[in-house]
Amino acid sequence: MKKLFVLLIAACIALPAISQVKFGLKVGASTTSISMDDINLSSGGATYLVEKAEGAKYGFHAGVFLRANISKLYIQPEILFATRSTDYTVTNTSTMVDSLKTQSFNRLDIPVMIGVKLGPVRINAGPVGSVNIGSPKELIDNPDFEATYAAMTFGYQAGIGVDVIKKLTIDLRYEGSLSKYQSKLGDIALDDRPNAFLLSIGYMF
Repeated sequence: MKKLFVLLIAACIALPAISQVKFGLKVGASTTSISMDDINLSSGGATYLVEKAEGAKYGFHAGVFLRANISKLYIQPEILFATRSTDYTVTNTSTMVDSLKTQSFNRLDIPVMIGVKLGPVRINAGPVGSVNIGSPKELIDNPDFEATYAAMTFGYQAGIGVDVIKKLTIDLRYEGSLSKYQSKLGDIALDDRPNAFLLSIGYMF
């Protein structure tokens, strides 16, 4: 986490010397598609079956970004506050009583996008580091989520965008996990974040 912030600060200092840099604000929404096997959890002597409920859930994100242009290429680091939620059906296997639970997440996302400009259209991709703000809402009475969600983890984003009148930016991205290949890359933890589509609008100063 500290190393990533140091790299971002160093990049912000160095980039104005080698390229045109613009500052911007952005806000957007996301829809999450989660794929999971049914899991069993124990709490207070009872066993629960957890299944994903059908239907898309939506989240929101907002934050700031810098775009450094180098000819037709650009690099765009961002710092975003993001929130999302997922519905689960939780069944007490002793009483067979079902209840619908919503798992909520608040996190800080730090994508670093590298792209190419083709006129007003942009194509980009890059890693995204995420750290949860607090522990997520509990599915059952007392699972220990705090340690699980404390560390920064990494996934990726890729997508297309368009710039309007050199000020307004619109982006559509796909976010995914790298953990299906391996759980760690050196000292970097790769998470099992759900796949998501993100649509955002931004304004550059």
